Amino acid sequence: MTAVRYLHLLAMAFFVGGQLFLVAAVVPVLRGDANGERLRAVARRFGWGTLVAIAVLLATGIALASHFGRWESTTLQVKLALVAGVAALVVWHMRRPQLHALEGAIFVGSLAIVWLGVALAH
Repeated sequence: MTAVRYLHLLAMAFFVGGQLFLVAAVVPVLRGDANGERLRAVARRFGWGTLVAIAVLLATGIALASHFGRWESTTLQVKLALVAGVAALVVWHMRRPQLHALEGAIFVGSLAIVWLGVALAH
């Protein structure tokens, strides 16, 4: 179960850490790019990586919830609803990258998911 938890945390670190990196470093540096193509390429690549991370999080999350008998937990149910919502926002943002409010919603939702995950681990 340690390996499953490790993969879960690694995928979470990619997802949330990548968002922090984009906000703190990539966007400020590349926003002034002449036509924004490099920024779009980075964001597109991260978007696909994010979908992979979400798939890993779902698979490992199912294994963890089953192993620890958490399926009846209200905290887990809220977390799963947020995961579904954030996944939908990521797909929407990949299709409509000009809707910058989605970035903030994804980030806030991700932080809430991490908070709930910490609560579930204790």
